Amino acid sequence: MPKEPDFIHDLNEQQKRAVRHGKGPLLIVAGAGSGKTRVLTYRIAYLIHQNMAAPNEILALTFTNKAAKEMQERIGQLIGDEASRLWMGTFHSVFSKILRYEAEKIGFNSDYSIYDTEDSKNAIKQILRENNYDPKEIKPRILQRRISDAKNELINPDHYNEKFVHSTLDDITARIYKIYVERLKHNNAMDFDDLLIKPIELFNEHPEVLEKYQDRFKYIMIDEYQDTNHAQYKVTNMLASKYENLCVVGDDAQSIYSFRGADISNILDFKSDYEDAVEIPLEQNYRSTKAILKAADSIIKNNSKQLEKTLWTDNDMGDTITVLDNYDERDEANRVANYIQDLKMRKGYDYNDFAILYRTNYQSRVFEETFRRKGITYQLVGGLSFYQRKEIKDVLAYLTLLINPDDDTNLMRIINEPSRGIGQKSLSDLMNRARQTGQSLWRILENVEEADVYKPAENSVKDFVRMINSLKQELASGTSLIEVTKQLLDESGYMKSLVEENSPKSMTRRENILELQNAISYFEKNNKNATLSSFLQEISLITDTDKYDEDKPAVTMMTVHAAKGLEFPVVFIVGLEEELFPVGSRNNEDVNIEEERRLFYVAITRAERELYFSHCRSRYKYGEEQRKTRSRFLDEVSSDIVRTETGSSIDQDKNRFSKNKNGNSSNNGDTTVEYDWKKPLYDKNNRSTHTQIHYDNPDEDPFQVGAKVVHNVFGPGKIISRSGKGERTKVVVFFKERGRKTLMLRAAKMQVVG
Repeated sequence: MPKEPDFIHDLNEQQKRAVRHGKGPLLIVAGAGSGKTRVLTYRIAYLIHQNMAAPNEILALTFTNKAAKEMQERIGQLIGDEASRLWMGTFHSVFSKILRYEAEKIGFNSDYSIYDTEDSKNAIKQILRENNYDPKEIKPRILQRRISDAKNELINPDHYNEKFVHSTLDDITARIYKIYVERLKHNNAMDFDDLLIKPIELFNEHPEVLEKYQDRFKYIMIDEYQDTNHAQYKVTNMLASKYENLCVVGDDAQSIYSFRGADISNILDFKSDYEDAVEIPLEQNYRSTKAILKAADSIIKNNSKQLEKTLWTDNDMGDTITVLDNYDERDEANRVANYIQDLKMRKGYDYNDFAILYRTNYQSRVFEETFRRKGITYQLVGGLSFYQRKEIKDVLAYLTLLINPDDDTNLMRIINEPSRGIGQKSLSDLMNRARQTGQSLWRILENVEEADVYKPAENSVKDFVRMINSLKQELASGTSLIEVTKQLLDESGYMKSLVEENSPKSMTRRENILELQNAISYFEKNNKNATLSSFLQEISLITDTDKYDEDKPAVTMMTVHAAKGLEFPVVFIVGLEEELFPVGSRNNEDVNIEEERRLFYVAITRAERELYFSHCRSRYKYGEEQRKTRSRFLDEVSSDIVRTETGSSIDQDKNRFSKNKNGNSSNNGDTTVEYDWKKPLYDKNNRSTHTQIHYDNPDEDPFQVGAKVVHNVFGPGKIISRSGKGERTKVVVFFKERGRKTLMLRAAKMQVVG
């Protein structure tokens, strides 16, 4: 064997063990921030350097294109150009590539379309209408989700009846599922789930193909193994069964995707599946301070079944974690914005050092409004994807037809977009003829004169077919992708229609299409032998996280799910309230508290230096203000490393307004105040319901300097000055928990208590 490479000395002892492991199954239990990406990349480089495997004999599977690209770049830095020969990418991208080579063996051709969630829902909606169901009553998104779940559990349409038919919706799902699978094959299309289950079908039906890929991929690496679903588990198990050189890296404490089929038992039971497996824990955290790590550990220890590991770090203790207690979501957004501006000024942070993490996407709105008002730049990860915008989907549908005209779903999307005089009645007649004859809609359009449709519509169809065929010939003759795209936009009239509309919305859509042209041009220049098929495949597999730009000078806003795998110097975890984080029950299903706790653990471990927890006492929902209870997770965090803004412990904060044994409310041992929190402090006009303001006779007004008050947001305080007259009267109050505040007396939501 060659001498060990110098890069091996960059690792700690546990990391070295994992990298040096030779043949046989290996489970690397990698805690948050423990350098798992480094170990995975170094292990691949080590296998190649030591001549244990050729680059093309290694398959590395990730969950994001960003992770795959980062790993390939790192390996390239270690071993040079040989890294380009690795098979590396997401599950979907790698297996879609295999399916391109082998598609004909399972009844598809290599230019099959890949349907995203919206395409799938549109296909299901069309099937519902054809079978006399109302898509407004039977929601396509619900059926799409149920079908997706069945596919990931490897339950085919024939067995769906045996497994699930217990209700009317189950019966409808079974029927639509069967037609949907047939429709996809008819359209030469696969959805995202098919990219995982079709390889299993391929390997089962063609053992010689399975053996070919088993011999090709002698070493298999899987990142984030705790996030694999049953289909991913099955297909990799099949590939690894001959040599069993399977290395999986993951952390059961970061398993947060059960809603999309992830099965935590895959990692928990790895050593049962592979009896000879070696387990190596990576426990040294390089990312976070001791305080942040202690907070994460105190949370996750409340979960039951776990793989054994104890995270530790040589980093310093760092600042305690601060809890922000807000009145409502607007107060929360304002105060987070103020903290960001203050930290940026005092400590020299840049905007891209900050992240705001929330449980659900809708929480971003109030932060966006506040940041725009305060001039804070931000990037939103997880909003509407560029490639999901209507105008982009339309152009991509046109391009798809150039290589796969049998795709009825994409054809129906753009046959009359922009309007070319093919009415709904004519379209329905043409589609019915296609269904009756078993042909694709495109084949019917090519012979439209045989269909009995309105003559002007027939002429429009002929023009449309001529245009598509002409563009297909241009593509086949070697015309560049960007030139074909420009011709398509011109000849279809799509760009012309946007220019003629001349509205702000149409101009934005035109700019988006110009940006799509930039993407096509860039792809063509940076990929040898670029094809339209490869371009469409690449963009169909882009994820939200792939669009995150860590160098953009902007605060990052994203859900905790989207933040997995990322890290930031300063993190704000907002909305820590019951029914929000942890989330409330949905669709009559119990909340998986252990997964919600793992999600909180993931959020905490994104932070490197500073961490803030934030919750609100009230929040608007369905147009009404609702009282909120702070998250139970806040009470599970080790209290010695968490403080309120005033420096008191979180336990003291919890009991700040709890009643003592005499029935009075205790304020941490300070002056006793007596009031009933259940009784509103103010009426609909924002006037105190407990203490009357006498503007005309200040001597009778109790809101005088020295008066002790309690505010429904800021808590107890003392008036230290007063100015103005009548309804313009202002008071300055020093609040124990919030410091000095200037308030308009007529609008102050407080009462005198002593």
